[in-house]
Amino acid sequence: MDGHRRDQESRPSCAMHAIKEMCSYLREPTYAKAHTNIFTERQYLQEGICRQGECVMGLGEKNVIRYQQPWSSYLIGLANTLTGVVICGERGQQLILPLTHPPCHLQDLIKMRRRITFVQRPESPFHVDQAVLTSDALSITHLDAAREERATFGFDELPAEIWQVLKSSHELHIRWATERPYEIGAPFSSRISPGLHVYYTPGTARETGVGLCSLLKTVFDESLECQSLRYYSRLPSPQNLVAFIQHKFCDRSDEKCVHHAESILSADSVDVNYDSISHALTVSGYWSTSPGQGWTEQIRKHAADTHQVEVGLLGVESATEPEELKMEPTLFSFPSRHHPLPADATYTVSFPAPTGLHPTLTISMPRASLRRPPAPPDATCALHTYLTLPSWIFGDKYQLSTTDRLFLSSHNLAALRAVAGETDLEAPDWVVSRWGSNWLLELATPLRPDTSPEEWNASIPLHLRYLTPSESGYRSAAVPWPIVFWACTAEDGTKMGVNPFDRVNLGWEGLFGARTMFYQLHPAPAEGKDRLVEELDVPVLRLREDAGFFQSKTIELGTVVVVGLGLLWVLWKLGLVLWIAGTGPSTRAQKRTDKHRKAE
Repeated sequence: MDGHRRDQESRPSCAMHAIKEMCSYLREPTYAKAHTNIFTERQYLQEGICRQGECVMGLGEKNVIRYQQPWSSYLIGLANTLTGVVICGERGQQLILPLTHPPCHLQDLIKMRRRITFVQRPESPFHVDQAVLTSDALSITHLDAAREERATFGFDELPAEIWQVLKSSHELHIRWATERPYEIGAPFSSRISPGLHVYYTPGTARETGVGLCSLLKTVFDESLECQSLRYYSRLPSPQNLVAFIQHKFCDRSDEKCVHHAESILSADSVDVNYDSISHALTVSGYWSTSPGQGWTEQIRKHAADTHQVEVGLLGVESATEPEELKMEPTLFSFPSRHHPLPADATYTVSFPAPTGLHPTLTISMPRASLRRPPAPPDATCALHTYLTLPSWIFGDKYQLSTTDRLFLSSHNLAALRAVAGETDLEAPDWVVSRWGSNWLLELATPLRPDTSPEEWNASIPLHLRYLTPSESGYRSAAVPWPIVFWACTAEDGTKMGVNPFDRVNLGWEGLFGARTMFYQLHPAPAEGKDRLVEELDVPVLRLREDAGFFQSKTIELGTVVVVGLGLLWVLWKLGLVLWIAGTGPSTRAQKRTDKHRKAE
């Protein structure tokens, strides 16, 4: 590892050479408002970057903007050798700028980038002395704020076991959320059920995901059963992930790196993203609250000046001045799909006792949760819940997809909108190969929330699978809390997906249109509970021989006796029917003969 790092630091930066050579031309008035892009040797020879003196990127500013994103994706997806830069001027001028140093790979352009964002609440105090900037560091002192940290890695910065899996992948999205209740606030306003969520798209149809499954077991937990491309597992702590990072990315003598990796243990959520377009792996963590007396640390520039560090100090302030209240066009706008609701918009999840083999998941909400969210007046809003159910518990899709108004109104349900995963109604848990299932249901709401009961309950009937026997006759199983949110159609013309803080690929937001906004309710466990997980005692076969009359051997013997008696009863009935069928016709014929003789 040490030798690999020294080789990376001594290697000349391809990106730095390209930027320096581009800047020398962009200072000229002709190219002052220019669009730049890279081209590759293979494309220059085979595709042709410029034809008849015209830039393929397009002539004029509008064409440049239109082709910018598809062209960038096309470049990175087809070739990987950088040989020069194409500069397209505002009036269509074009300039081919070959690099003066040997060609290098596009992966060299992707060096580690670190982005740290602090977001303060309106009531949190802030003084300029809490953030001191010097030429090589930013010192933060007692800062009370939510924090998101994101790191982007290129292939050459990753261990071999990771990039070997990524190079055969099209997309990989891993989401983890803690079981502890935590707050959300703008702009980090999305939620998922606690646990580990994996969404994988292989690069080819022949790829089965075996390599990814092996990597997940190494990074997260050896007990993972990840046979499918979409996967969920209860993972209370990312302890194994922290140990993996410390072993693969930190030197033994680098105490700062080791301590920084340990901070993931207190994170509320962790995201890992990769796609074959960018060829970059992004890892991000979110902390809703600051530790102790606030964030205190020194964020230093990378010693070799090859890694980029960005720090954002953001705050939410109420508009008080007239010029702030007046609506005016702005140059930068980041519409968000995810929004938090007021703190009193909460929900609680429970399973009323006795649960038995057919438990009912109940979602209880106060009046504040039933009020329409602050969406545009012309938007259509509906309350939804998204369930993540492990393999041992499931819903009956035929029952929940019914249009029977009496059934739906008795449970305060509106409709089943989507279901994915294992839905077999009969298979025991040890036969089911997939991890479980996801359910998106629309919940019914009262017409007048302010006059509704103090608490509105929506109930979802569920069913348990047969689990393996145990000595006690019960097995403990955990159900993660579902998320509850309002989904509102956005107004016409609103563009989504451009907010740099919005989380995507959460598993449920893709079930709605691109112009849908989400308003999240806050989970509120009952007093005495500190986890967003419900524990159920599932009745199973008892293995202990001193457990009384209902023990395993007694049940086995009784089952054989009952089946045998049932078989004898069926055979006796069949024999009786055959006997009656065999004697019946001759008896009737004899009676007709006797009647005929008497008549004569």
